[in-house]
Amino acid sequence: MKQMLMHVNGEMLQTAVLENGRLVEFFMEKSKASSLVGNVYKGRVVNVLPGMQAAFVDVGLAKNAFLYIDELLHPHLEKQPAEKPLIQNMVKPGQELLVQVMKEPLGGKGARVTTHFSLPGRFLVYMPNADYIGVSKKINSESERSRLRAIGEKLRELEEGIILRTAAGAESELSLHADVAGLREIWQSISERSVEASAPSELHREAGLMRRAVRDTLTMDIDEIWIDNAERFEEASALLEEMTPQLRERLKCFESRQGNSLFDTYRVTEQVTRAFERKIQLTCGGHLIWEVTEALTVIDVNTGRFIGTSGLEDTVFRTNMEAADEIARLLRVRDVGGIIIIDFIDMEQDNHREQVMQRLVEKARNDQTKCTILGWTKLGLIEMTRKKARENAVHQLIERCESCGAHIK
Repeated sequence: MKQMLMHVNGEMLQTAVLENGRLVEFFMEKSKASSLVGNVYKGRVVNVLPGMQAAFVDVGLAKNAFLYIDELLHPHLEKQPAEKPLIQNMVKPGQELLVQVMKEPLGGKGARVTTHFSLPGRFLVYMPNADYIGVSKKINSESERSRLRAIGEKLRELEEGIILRTAAGAESELSLHADVAGLREIWQSISERSVEASAPSELHREAGLMRRAVRDTLTMDIDEIWIDNAERFEEASALLEEMTPQLRERLKCFESRQGNSLFDTYRVTEQVTRAFERKIQLTCGGHLIWEVTEALTVIDVNTGRFIGTSGLEDTVFRTNMEAADEIARLLRVRDVGGIIIIDFIDMEQDNHREQVMQRLVEKARNDQTKCTILGWTKLGLIEMTRKKARENAVHQLIERCESCGAHIK
């Protein structure tokens, strides 16, 4: 049983995804402080930094946005020059430029922007200047990948790029055509507005959490969709009718049962609290220690009170295998981004080390956010990265003490 739960708390919308009652994804967003990722701006170059091969662009936010040289080159890798040009030869201070936010302002840094524009739809991502076709790696069937690639080539116009998303699997050409046509209209509207707009100005705002949840997270394997607010229920109903009408009957409006909220009824509140603890217990008796720093996330695996029955190596292996499952789940729940270092318990057998890494790779395939697992280091640590675009949920749930830097819930 897979369920999506949407809890409305004043201006905050919280979305949880459960698999057999277990929390696997969690998102939250304030309606008045929606995400900036995906927004398109007409900006003005403030200054160019030759030593960093980057520029700062005023897009009208509190801090100037950061534009790296790679984000100015052609989005199709095969069309990029063998040697990167100098940033000062590509943009000048005072120059007006169309850019899209690819990473939220995080900590003391401004937003990171790109000229590689992309507009996500229900079944595909439309890229007006990319000039290539891509198919989600999560679509395993070669025949289906070939079918989708052929449809993509037929749908795209000169210089356009299209990435067929996982949701495109088994969809008709008509559905995919409607999706790309709608996104093409949005881009044409952005282009037309950019001609008259003065810099800095916002030309396009990415969808809020409700639309993004329906568009990006809602899949055919979701059995139930619950929402506990009548007004938002109508909004969700309209979005489902527009994007995925076959799932409309699975949407239900939650009414409080004996005073319990939606999240309390399905134990989401309890699971979120445990997921964001520094020390996380494993079922076997072991535990994780989860540390977040400015530069990276460090996860330490310990056997704790688990002593096993067949010897030390078996105890360690079983603890590490369960830890791999739990870490993959918690990375999604906590929406961790950036560099991640995992210190599994030392194992003597190479095949055990390989099985632990493969388990982590396998579980990471369920993650909609791109994960790259680099493998074991010489010190016996696992290195991996997870794409970082929006503010980590932990920063919205936990405040940092201004005096000592400690986390305050």
